[in-house]
Amino acid sequence: MSPVDERELSEAVAGAEGPLRIVGGGTRPVGRPVSGEVLSTRGLSGIELYEPGALTIVARAGTPLAEVEAALAAENQRLPFEPMDMRGLLGTRGEPTIGGVVAANAAGPRRIQAGACRDSLIGVRFVDGRGTVLKNGGRVMKNVTGYDLVKLLAGSYGTLGVVSEVSFKVLPGIETRACVLLNGLSNGDAVAAMAKALGSPYEVSGAAHTPAGIDGHPVTMLRLEGFSDSVAYRAGKLKELLAAFGDISVETDPERVQAGWTWVRDVETFQGREGDVWRISVKPSDGPGIAARAGGDVLFDWGGGLVWALTAPGSDLRAELGDFAGHATLIRASEETRARLSVFQPEPAPVAALAEGLRRQFDPKGILNPGVMG
Repeated sequence: MSPVDERELSEAVAGAEGPLRIVGGGTRPVGRPVSGEVLSTRGLSGIELYEPGALTIVARAGTPLAEVEAALAAENQRLPFEPMDMRGLLGTRGEPTIGGVVAANAAGPRRIQAGACRDSLIGVRFVDGRGTVLKNGGRVMKNVTGYDLVKLLAGSYGTLGVVSEVSFKVLPGIETRACVLLNGLSNGDAVAAMAKALGSPYEVSGAAHTPAGIDGHPVTMLRLEGFSDSVAYRAGKLKELLAAFGDISVETDPERVQAGWTWVRDVETFQGREGDVWRISVKPSDGPGIAARAGGDVLFDWGGGLVWALTAPGSDLRAELGDFAGHATLIRASEETRARLSVFQPEPAPVAALAEGLRRQFDPKGILNPGVMG
C-alpha cells in the first residue's frame, strides 16, 4: 500500500486485517524483522510550509530528506541535528525521508550541542492504529501544545502511529568550519581531552575519536563552527587549552572538514566490512572501559558518550559487556541475529509496562510494526 494523502493513509490503517510493516525510504531497517503487509509513506511527499523568517518548515512524511535540506540551504538555513545517513553502513538504497528521520529520532555528531531530532521537532500529524488522524504540537516555535507527545513519536519506529506530517524549527547556516586535531592519543586520553574541550567556553559542536583513522593512527577531532573570526579565535584557544595532550593541528579547509565529519556521522569506518555493528550510549567517562570490554574496532562520538563497535557476526555484545550504566542497540546484523537478540536494550519492568501501555493505547490491534522494538 502506498497512500498519497492522509485520508488514504487513514483508510489503509483502519481497514488493515493484519500486521503492517511501515516503511519510508527503506534506508533504516533497524529493529527486529517485521512480517506484514508493506505500508509505504513515500507517496506523502512535499514541503507544505516554509517560512525562513520564522525559522520553521513543515513537510509531509515521505518528503526526501535531501529535498528538505536543499530548500533550507537555498535560504542559508539547516536542520540543527545533522541526521545520519545509514545507507552506507546498512547497505541499503533509496532516499531517506523526513518521516523516517523522525521515526528513528536520527541525529549526528552535533547532538552534543543541538540535541537529537526530537529536540527540533515542534509538531506532528499521524495516524494511530485505529486509523484516527491526530495532530500534536504546532507549526511555530512558540506553540508547544502537547509537546511531550511530539517527543514521544520521535524514536517510536512507527509503533505508536504512522507519521504523515512533521514541523521543525531550523537554524541559520554555518559560515565557517574548522577542526582541531589531536594525534596519537589513547582512548582514555582522548576522552579526557574531549571532555576538557566540551567543558570549555569555546562552543565545540563535535567531538570524536578513532583509534585508527584514515592513516591507521589514532586521531581525536574537535569541530568548531560559526563566523570566521570567532572560529579562528576559538581554535587558537583550544590549542592552548589542550597543549598538554601533545601533537595538535587545525584543519581549516572546508571540504576536508566536512568530509571528516561525514566520515564520523555515517560511521564510514565500518562500511563494507564484515561484522555486526552496535551503538552503545554511556557516560563519556565510561566510554574507554566499555570499548575495552567490547573488543574489536570502535569509534567514539559525542565526546565518548556514544561508542560504535564492530563485533563478530551473531555475537551478543550485551552479554560480553555485563551490567553497565547505559544501553546498547544492535544497528546492523543479519535477520537471523536480529530475530534472536533484543535489538534495543531491554527495559526495566516498570518502563516496559509503561511502554506497552502506550502501545495498547495508540495501537489497540497491535498492527503497527509489531515487535520491531523487541
